[in-house]
Order: sequence, then structure tokens, then C-alpha cells
Amino acid sequence: LARKFFHLWAKMTFGQVLPSTARCFYDQKILQKTFGEWKEQWAVGREELSLRADNHYRHFLLNLVFKAWRAYVCQQQGKRNKCYVAESHAKKQTLLRTWQHWLVYVDVQRTKRGMQSVALAFRERSCLRISWAVWRRQCYQKCSGHKMNILALQHWAQSLQFRAWLQWRELYLHTQDERQKDTRAVTHHQHWELRRCVGAWLGYLNLHRVKKRQNELAQEFHRSRTLQRCFSDWQLSWECRRRMHAHRRDLDKQAARIALWRVFARWRHYVVLCVEEAQQCELAEKHYQCHLLVLQKYWNRWKSHL
Repeated sequence: LARKFFHLWAKMTFGQVLPSTARCFYDQKILQKTFGEWKEQWAVGREELSLRADNHYRHFLLNLVFKAWRAYVCQQQGKRNKCYVAESHAKKQTLLRTWQHWLVYVDVQRTKRGMQSVALAFRERSCLRISWAVWRRQCYQKCSGHKMNILALQHWAQSLQFRAWLQWRELYLHTQDERQKDTRAVTHHQHWELRRCVGAWLGYLNLHRVKKRQNELAQEFHRSRTLQRCFSDWQLSWECRRRMHAHRRDLDKQAARIALWRVFARWRHYVVLCVEEAQQCELAEKHYQCHLLVLQKYWNRWKSHL
């Protein structure tokens, strides 16, 4: 690749004729000219020493001029290479800083979402624990004589609570998987868009390198504005998706809370029915005992009368 771009640069700088070809052609012409002059001087035989000195002096001057031109060309080439490397390094550094800021922002948002979910779970557990303590206190106060029934009802309530918690955990894991898939899809789309923008920018730079500096600066400003607009659009879309996910998560949590409240209400109604049934049984037993006492009284009277 370096050799390829060097040949392209040399062709764009010097045209179709390379410096090595020009140097060989120049040496051949100098040799031909020197040999022709020497042959002409040898044939004619006039002023051989002075002509040799002039030819040597001319060849020495031409050699000095060619060396100075070659040093100037090498110096200009080094300056162009340094400018190109500096520009590419500055663009890479700017893109790297943008990418690092975006990664820090994504980590902060992910940490905030985790802390919020933990706080909501802790709040739900604390509310459930308070409700459970109030119910147990009332149950102990009202049903101190029916321990076996209370233990059975407590076991049934715990099984319902554990089943509801399992359903909530499955739903939470499913939502977490969906969120991770959406995040990976967004990241892949961003990488693809960034690669496409960088490829288009490199092609555009290679095609329009020979233009003037002012046009290059204007095109570079246009590219930066386009990249900033794309990044702004992507940020807005990502913010909308994040809000939609947050709204969906709130709806799921509210539905789970409503389902848990319905289960608790049904369980409380069932407890009230059981307590009423126990009271009715106690009243029936008391009535039966009273009836037995009456019968025994009349039986005693009948025996005494007999």
C-alpha cells in the first residue's frame, strides 16, 4: 500500500515521467553531448585544453544545479508528507475523543438504570414486608385459638407470593434480554454508519486532493457539520428509544404491582371468609351444647318424676 500510494504521489507530482527516468535521460544526454563535443574537438583539433575545461566546468555546474533541484524536491515532499500525517492524526484524535465521551455517557446511563431498578425492587420488598407484618399482627390478635388454620393459610400465602415473584423475575429477565438486544443493534448500526462515513470521507479526500487549500477547508467544515448532524440525529433517536423502554418498564412494573395487589386482596377475602366460618362453627357448637344441657335438664326432671 505504501509503494502504491508513493507511485500515485510521484505520478501526481512529477507527471508520467519519474525522477529516476528523468535523471537517466539527463545523464545520457549529458554523456552524448560531452562525447559529441569531445569527438568534434578531437576531429577539428582546436583548442582542446580550453574546450575540455569549459565542458568540465559546464558539467560541474549542471551537476550542482541538479543536486540542488533534487534536494528541493525532497524537502517539499517531506513537508507534504508531514502535513498529511499531522492532519490525519488530528482527525483521528478528534474522532477518538468523541467516541470516549460517548462511552462514558453510556456507562453513566447504564449505572443509573441499574440503581433505579434496585431502588424500586427494595421499595416493593419493603412495602410487602410492612403489609405482611400488619396482617400477621391482626391475624394473631383475632385468631389466637386457631393456630393450625393460620399456619396452613400462611403457607398458602407464601406459595402464592413465591409464584408471583417467579413470574416477575421471568418478566424482568425477558425485558433485560430485549434491552440488551436493542443496545447491541444500536451499537452495530452506529459502527456501520461510522465506517461508512469514514470510507466516504477517505474517498472524497483522495479524489479532491489536488484542489486549492480554501476548497479543502470548506469541504472539511462541511464534513464536520454533516458528522455532527448525524451524531445529533442518532442521539435524539437513542434518547427516544430510551424513553420508550423506560415507559415500557414502568408499565410492566405497574402491572406486576396491580397483579400482586389483586392476589393479596383475594387472599385477604379468603381469610375473612375462613374467620367467619370458624365463628359460625363456634356459634353452632355453643348452640348444640345449650341444646344438650336443656335435654339433660328435662331428662333429669323426667327421671325424678318417674
